[in-house]
Amino acid sequence: MNPPEEFVEQGISQQAKKKVYLCQLLTNDAGGTFALYSLLCRHAGLSILPNQQAADEKLSEYVTDRSADTWQSSTLKSFFEKHPTFRKGLLIFVLLGTCMAIADGVLTPAISVLSAVSGIKLKITELHENHIVIISCVILVGLFSLQHYGTHKVAFMFAPIVTAWLLCLTGIGVYNIFRWNSHIFHALSPIYILKFLKSTGVEGWVSLGGVVLAITGVETMFANLGHFSPLSIRIAFTFLVYPSLLLTYMETVFWPVFIVATFAAVIGSQAVISATFSIISQCCALNCFPCVRIIHTSSKIYGQIYIPEVNWMLMCLSLAVTIGLRDTSMMGHAYGLAVTVVMFVTTCLMAMVMIIVWKQKTVTVVAFLLVFGSMELLYISACIFKVPEGAWIALTVSSIFMAVMYIWNYGTMKKHQFDVENKVSMNRIVSLGPSLGIVRVPGIGLVYTNLVTGVPAVFGHFVTNLPAFHQVLVFVCIKSVQVPYICEKERILISRVGPKECGMFRCILRYGYKDLQQENYNFENRLVSGLVQFVETEDETASKATDFCGEFGNSDIEAFNSSVHTTSISYPEEDRVRCSCDIQAMTSDIGRVESFLLKDESLQILKAKESGITYVLGHSYAKSKKPSSIFKKFAIDVVYAFLSKNSTEPNILMKVSPTSLLEVGMIYYV
Repeated sequence: MNPPEEFVEQGISQQAKKKVYLCQLLTNDAGGTFALYSLLCRHAGLSILPNQQAADEKLSEYVTDRSADTWQSSTLKSFFEKHPTFRKGLLIFVLLGTCMAIADGVLTPAISVLSAVSGIKLKITELHENHIVIISCVILVGLFSLQHYGTHKVAFMFAPIVTAWLLCLTGIGVYNIFRWNSHIFHALSPIYILKFLKSTGVEGWVSLGGVVLAITGVETMFANLGHFSPLSIRIAFTFLVYPSLLLTYMETVFWPVFIVATFAAVIGSQAVISATFSIISQCCALNCFPCVRIIHTSSKIYGQIYIPEVNWMLMCLSLAVTIGLRDTSMMGHAYGLAVTVVMFVTTCLMAMVMIIVWKQKTVTVVAFLLVFGSMELLYISACIFKVPEGAWIALTVSSIFMAVMYIWNYGTMKKHQFDVENKVSMNRIVSLGPSLGIVRVPGIGLVYTNLVTGVPAVFGHFVTNLPAFHQVLVFVCIKSVQVPYICEKERILISRVGPKECGMFRCILRYGYKDLQQENYNFENRLVSGLVQFVETEDETASKATDFCGEFGNSDIEAFNSSVHTTSISYPEEDRVRCSCDIQAMTSDIGRVESFLLKDESLQILKAKESGITYVLGHSYAKSKKPSSIFKKFAIDVVYAFLSKNSTEPNILMKVSPTSLLEVGMIYYV
């Protein structure tokens, strides 16, 4: 894909355009460990998602640098290609950073609220610790109860409070600087940290575990890129937040500042909670977390979401930490470890991006790691020293989430492998004839499957027990692609399965890892319109596409796609595939579609639509094989089974009416 035209108009060199464009893609409202990992997967073939197709590389968001690999990038790619174990290790490393960020979402509300409320003991010394904990818990419950209103509304309510708090910090800081010590600005010089470490030795090094709390919170800004624009974050931090923090830490006016600081602590927790929602959403899209119901809370800002199950889970964990520890120092140690690990993981992934994606020289990458990685490792080493004093909480929470994510990803991949190995042979389908050996009843049957090719085993299992099916069969596959977003024009791929007489089609719905995988538009009419358009243009484009068979992805295909409205290309397992890039242009009013000059098959599809649409979903149960180890049996038969039972059902995510739903139970062994 070429860079935007504005770069060409500015006369920027081709190499500069590529770098600028890649920088834009890297920060295109998609920050964090999974965003960097997805970028690496696209460029180095480290895919953790099944069903990846060559057609996915034609997406407008799927941008890869076509320039020649350097020896560094080539070596790193071949290393991961030859060693699958290290690919799994990289996934675990990414999950570590992700789970530490989630642990941050648990710890931040607890430590922020408890530390703010604890300040009241300076004025009311006789107040018991239990009362402080109770007040903190009440505030936490109120905070999480507000989340369903969405980030936009909550931020609108609390923004004046944050502004007032920052202005208070600024005013009090300026007053005390001129009143007590006007030379305090010298403390900004890095030479003082060297003198401090030299004079204190090991004690100074250990104290870095607490000093790191002064820079925490910055790491959550990348996750909030989906909630606010990058420019707004830069302006607010550079011109208001950072200067205010430099001028703070004197309290001559207690009660007004205490009240504002308490509210500000609540608001600071809000940002981390919103970031956790975004992280969990990405994990679900990349098959690393059980399916949950995701609610968009803003019609203007796409990244603002709310996940009820995750919200209440975070609330319970934050309350447990607050009630169980009652000590902000122990929470601070855990908080510091979680934050520094997230930073270090992000730095390491960024270094890999510099090698594989940006193709930077080794000297540049090493310098980057030395500057940033060394500082982060220094802080991590100090925080690890605090593991017995509270940092174990971050390790425990992140380990639990890591186990859940890895087991879910493992079970999901094994399920897909089972589906691939047990799909119905196309030769068997053809041998059954146009009727498929069963009774074809009026209507359209939508068979949901994990496969992008072939006939799923759930279909064979269904017709074995009930030898009747609908006149028009559509195998629907919902899959994720390792890009942040996919535009609606590129959402759907329509193809024909088997001979034309069988009346079977395939519809592939593609989503990015930040897209909402829920069909909130009129999917049925869109699908029928797409099928009619496919049938109407199939014969016209088949002859043109024949000349391009086997060359999908070349510049000739791009020129061909731009010259005709639809494209049909031969594939080994399926007769013809076409990207329905202009389905939105088709009217959703089926009555208007009938006014066109339709073919017999098109009329059959429209009549089948009038007879009704039925959704057929496979309800799979995982079982470990008998010779499996006890650890695998526990992971699959207990943990994965529990997660599958309590995850959100696909029919709920797709908002399928119970009257139109058929579920087919299947057991697969891994």
